[in-house]
Amino acid sequence: MSDLSAFPITARWPAQDAAVIQLYSYPTPNGVKISIALEEMGLAYEPHLVTLKDEDVKSAAFLSLNPNNKIPAIVDPNGPEGPIGLFESGAILLYLAEKTGKFIGSNAADKAKITQWLMFQMGGLGPMLGQMGFFYKFAGSQIEDPRPRERYRDEAIRLLAVVDKQLEGQDWIAGDYSIADMAIAPWLNALEYYGTKDAVGYHDLKNVPAYVERFFARPAVAKARNIPATT
Repeated sequence: MSDLSAFPITARWPAQDAAVIQLYSYPTPNGVKISIALEEMGLAYEPHLVTLKDEDVKSAAFLSLNPNNKIPAIVDPNGPEGPIGLFESGAILLYLAEKTGKFIGSNAADKAKITQWLMFQMGGLGPMLGQMGFFYKFAGSQIEDPRPRERYRDEAIRLLAVVDKQLEGQDWIAGDYSIADMAIAPWLNALEYYGTKDAVGYHDLKNVPAYVERFFARPAVAKARNIPATT
């Protein structure tokens, strides 16, 4: 039996099976990246629903694992030198891919290309689409000045064009299906939630819509998109 007592988060979200990966998450685009990866890689794990409310993500228990108070985070009882806790979805994807040897390419060149597209999502696509969503759907929509909304819309359009061009002539973003797709596709799907597809010309894109459909048709993705379950 693995001992996870060194991780205070397990006091608030107790492990039923401390021998498997503990996932602390919520089914946002960043959250489902990890549930998708765990399902695709066939890793045993236990999901714990951490809501986006301050009482959860800013609790002492959650901050003990992720001082940045954002989901997702994991504890792997079978880490390289013993149990390990990790936060940041991109870092977790890389860790899981390297742990299993799956979805990270077959050589160093493949890994480098996959990693660059993962970083593209982490540094550009995700933050820009998220900011656009804020200014279209959430509190930012009440701001009368149109410039913030236009700024993020225009950047979203630019980034979508980059993705669309990269998908020309191939099914997946970096050759074979990889953790780069697990990072990018959930954020593209968020345009539906934000109600911004028309604003960014989503349906005029040549390759992106079919790519998103192809991604969510994968059995592991279909299962993982609502893990941890909210209802």
